[in-house]
Amino acid sequence: MTNDDDLKKSALNVRKRAYAPYSNFQVGAAIRTENGHIYTGCNVENASFGLTVCAERNALASAIAAGENKFIELMVASNSGVPPCGACRQVIWELCGNIPVRLLDESGNESQTTSRDLLPGAFDKTMLTK
Repeated sequence: MTNDDDLKKSALNVRKRAYAPYSNFQVGAAIRTENGHIYTGCNVENASFGLTVCAERNALASAIAAGENKFIELMVASNSGVPPCGACRQVIWELCGNIPVRLLDESGNESQTTSRDLLPGAFDKTMLTK
């Protein structure tokens, strides 16, 4: 199993690879699976802004593509330690349920929340069967 610093280092390292020529707002995300594997993603912007994909969704998509489906924590590194956007909050809830979400700024300051706190009253598949 990886240690706590591995998740932080992974998010910070992948943040450097972000493609953010329009906003210059680089974000890196690292998700840890139940078996200790870490998958990363960075934001990838597009001139057609609606086609931009966030770091959190890229990290989760990488993990899903690798066959993972049990996640235990997410680290998001940005210049100011901002939480995930609304679309990412929904995807995190859908794929992870209630997990710790750690936010890291470029000075190394960290805060923690949960996916439930980020998206109270989340819409999920249980609502589709009612």
